[in-house]
Amino acid sequence: MKYFTEKILTSLSKKATLTGYILDNSPEIDLERTRPAVLICPGGGYRFTSDKEAEPIAVKMNSLGCQVFVLRYSCAPARYPTALFELATAVKFIRDKAADFYVDPQKIIVLGFSAGGHLAANLATKWDQPLLTSAGFIAEEIKPNALALAYPVITTGAFAHEDSFKALLGDEASAEDLLDVSLEKQVSDQTPPAFIWTVYDDAVVPVENTLSYVKSLKRVGVNCEVHIFAHGTHGMSLANEETAPKDSEQRSQAVAVWPKLFENWLKEIFK
Repeated sequence: MKYFTEKILTSLSKKATLTGYILDNSPEIDLERTRPAVLICPGGGYRFTSDKEAEPIAVKMNSLGCQVFVLRYSCAPARYPTALFELATAVKFIRDKAADFYVDPQKIIVLGFSAGGHLAANLATKWDQPLLTSAGFIAEEIKPNALALAYPVITTGAFAHEDSFKALLGDEASAEDLLDVSLEKQVSDQTPPAFIWTVYDDAVVPVENTLSYVKSLKRVGVNCEVHIFAHGTHGMSLANEETAPKDSEQRSQAVAVWPKLFENWLKEIFK
């Protein structure tokens, strides 16, 4: 296994890093094997990137047979679209070096948690839009082939996680700015298929964030698998001992099945 950290350089920031967890090929098995790539965007309300949604998730995704990358994107005081440019650059980097990383360049999945889910879904809806293409990005180089979201921040409407958007846009965001990052409004038939999970009683990012995005995907005919677990808290990550202290309410055997559900979905969409 190879491990590396690369700086992500964009026109707006030079602070982001991309860490890779790369499984080796073996002559005893298959030297030509390529794997899906999972690019992880940890949550943190656009104020930090959470450790519990970084390496523990990477190791789990490795165990599912994926090459994995963790993006530590810029947070406040950096403003929109800094992190979006960094994510687009990271996707291009992985696709450009797909042969070096034993990655199938048409199987790049962006996996985001909470505000990182907003970032991931933002690229999924804007990869071919002028915000990115006018900045010099080539749409097909930065397109995610699939999207995975865990308890994502989506809407700036009635069920918004307001603190995330204050960190992303500042305190004086206009109605137009807020509409542009209300992602249920940005979905098109070019948005990639999605796997989404959340908990019904999330008291931080209400379940309506997920439901609004799923409804928009349904409207335009984009495939989606969604799991809403009956009970839990925000930020559960793997929902097991790897990411939560003993006796924590963030441990749940019911919720901890989500990586297996994700694995099944991955095999289905890329069969």
